Amino acid sequence: MASYYLAATLARLADEMVAFTLVLLVLERTDSPALAGVTGAAFALPAVVTGPLLGAWLDRTPYRRSALALNQAAIGVVMLSLLAVVGHSPHWITPALAAVAGATLPMASGGFTSMLPSLVPSDRLARANSFEAASFGAATITGPATAATVAATLSVEVAAVAIAVTAALSICAISRLPALPPLQTAGEPFLPAVLAGLTHLVRTPRLRASTVTTTLLMGATGFLLIALPLHMSSLGMPKSAAGYLWTAIELGSVTTALLLTRLQARWRPEQVVIVSVAAYGLALASWPLATSFVVLLLVAFGSGLLEGPTLPAMFAARQQYSPESLQGRVSTSAASLRVGAAAVGQATAGLLVPVVGTHKALTVVALALLVAAGLGALTARKAPPHVS
Repeated sequence: MASYYLAATLARLADEMVAFTLVLLVLERTDSPALAGVTGAAFALPAVVTGPLLGAWLDRTPYRRSALALNQAAIGVVMLSLLAVVGHSPHWITPALAAVAGATLPMASGGFTSMLPSLVPSDRLARANSFEAASFGAATITGPATAATVAATLSVEVAAVAIAVTAALSICAISRLPALPPLQTAGEPFLPAVLAGLTHLVRTPRLRASTVTTTLLMGATGFLLIALPLHMSSLGMPKSAAGYLWTAIELGSVTTALLLTRLQARWRPEQVVIVSVAAYGLALASWPLATSFVVLLLVAFGSGLLEGPTLPAMFAARQQYSPESLQGRVSTSAASLRVGAAAVGQATAGLLVPVVGTHKALTVVALALLVAAGLGALTARKAPPHVS
């Protein structure tokens, strides 16, 4: 499993660096929050369409390692291309290139996770899910912090090059993964196979609850990606300092993800997701009150502690409520919805935050998370039987 976590974490590290570096690169070269939001959205939004398609392909292809490496190759090439065009060409080219990289994004966020039931015995899945959440957390901790540090000490251009190098290293690590047979035979027509994963997500109440809640959580996260760099000026800090806030959140998140593994055995996974997201929203309501960057760092760490159980529980919901033959499609389809929600969040923030200000924007995010938890609880209920 060491080779799996190395490959998965490197791939996610490159992806996490992209999300933050894109915003910094566009803001620094164009000083346009709207373009930064559109570019971030363009990076994430194609996954809404490609996720279910890639999942169906992943379930049936014998070349699963090559499929996972495709995302990293696209990211490396696109980041180097963006260095040449951002601020030096028509604005539409920047989001167009970002969309090319984002089309394969569900492979890193959901494609790896779908392999776990094939690699780990069922009695060890809960622990594996905690380490999987730690993999996401480690990437999210290291990615923004690395991008922020490199951008502040060297330049945002060097940060973009570092992403391309990380992507190349991840491809090397992916090549060392074990070859796994396809989960599904090629006999089923492709489009019905795609629809099967989406249908299962919609019609399974407990899985639907987890998916709705975590999808809206990612929408709020996308909003924060734009709001936090802009909020730094009110605390007398450079925009790049927002990367350290993401690090603080993820340090807290990884801590509880690893320490509270047994929570999955006591509560149903969708319940853990709903409670954790609600608690995270309550914690975020205190962010506008922080009067210094140090205080905000501490509050961010505490918020991460509350949000930490969400990812392991989300993975558990997909595994417990889906047959093995649908793991790839369910994971990438759900991941594509999360990525798409983050895209909408970024695009909305690019337009809204300059108008309402960052303090009100942070309050909006807190309220959105409470709404996400409430909608998750509602969608967990089974539809009443039809009475004719």
